[in-house]
Amino acid sequence: MKKVFALIFLTFFASVVPAQNEQSARIAEIQTALQKEKLDGWLFYDFRGSDILMPRIFKIERAGGSRRWYYYVPAKGEPVKVVHAIEPERLDALPGKKLIYREWQLINSNLTSAIFGDAKTKNKPRIAMQYSPNNDIPYISRVDAGTIEMVRSLGVDVKTSADLVQQFEAVWTPEQLAMHKEANVKLQKIIIEAFADIKRRMNENIPTSETDVQQFMMKRFTEEGMQPSPMIVAVNANAASPHYFPTKDRNSPIKLGDLVLIDSVTKMAKPKAPAVDLTWVGYVGETVPEEYVKIWNIVREAQKAAFDFVQTSFKNGKPITGAQVDDVSRGIIKKAGYGDQFLHRTGHSIGEEGHGNGANIDNLETRDSRRLIPGTAFSIEPGIYLSGKFGIRSEIDVYLTANDAIITAPHQTEIIAIMK
Repeated sequence: MKKVFALIFLTFFASVVPAQNEQSARIAEIQTALQKEKLDGWLFYDFRGSDILMPRIFKIERAGGSRRWYYYVPAKGEPVKVVHAIEPERLDALPGKKLIYREWQLINSNLTSAIFGDAKTKNKPRIAMQYSPNNDIPYISRVDAGTIEMVRSLGVDVKTSADLVQQFEAVWTPEQLAMHKEANVKLQKIIIEAFADIKRRMNENIPTSETDVQQFMMKRFTEEGMQPSPMIVAVNANAASPHYFPTKDRNSPIKLGDLVLIDSVTKMAKPKAPAVDLTWVGYVGETVPEEYVKIWNIVREAQKAAFDFVQTSFKNGKPITGAQVDDVSRGIIKKAGYGDQFLHRTGHSIGEEGHGNGANIDNLETRDSRRLIPGTAFSIEPGIYLSGKFGIRSEIDVYLTANDAIITAPHQTEIIAIMK
């Protein structure tokens, strides 16, 4: 019996110690970042799962709970947990001392103790929280206004955690980059196969619809070890709606002379695999009509200008924001006279989901003032949408190194003539 007990204890100990070591290492990384940003601490807050970012940052299961909790990581020293008396085990997966409140009046005093400790200072501590001034970046705004007011009332200067979040949630590992590149190559191959299948069906006079192409691609995803996620397949005027999805009840046929836009998000069916997100355009004919080529060339120029701006900036060590990149791309399309037909941001962060929590390439839908940082990825996908006629979008995925920007796989440079 003693041997069995000892074995159980050692197994438990072996599983717990690495997790504790991993969390201690994460705290050290955060504290280094806080010191670099001249911040005194990072205060995490949650009520019933309101902060979806914190579990990702600390790589733990959703912290959740039915009562409010707070987790304070100082730039130096030991973290502090503030948890409710009926859920004292909350945040036990994380290091730090624990302060327990029962009545709400104790929250303020516990937080004051967590942030200030025994120190007496005339300067307001600069504390990061999941907050975005003016809600410029809604992806970061996870803390309600009342909680921000309460924390400020303690004598604290609340700053946005936007750049910290992307540093600790949006940066890829080398293994993730490898999985992304693998998925990118496979997705492009499957899109080209889909165009080839459209050609085959046209030549054999087989009735073909948007959902036929969708089903073909999803089957190939499964065969290639990728997630079989539904994708946009949009013909002619349907492509003028950026988020059009074919369904059983909303589905158009594909015929000779049609423009076909395919926009697909998928990833390798492996743990921690990041997404890949690409848009390609084809024409069901041997020669692409000039009206399509004209719009394609404008969109392609806007995409290239945005990428060149990012790459040049990183090679020269110049900090830039997602909003600045959006301005470059949008400027090309505006100059061509189609500014009002560019309906969305230039691009979005890419993480384990298609839309990640790093900086977006956006100065339209939001004012994304976050810096683009190494180790993160995003799409560049300008588009022009002519309502009732057609839409053109071209999308690449970009990964940032310390001093360069790379397109993660070769991409489309002209509209594919499917029947050629």
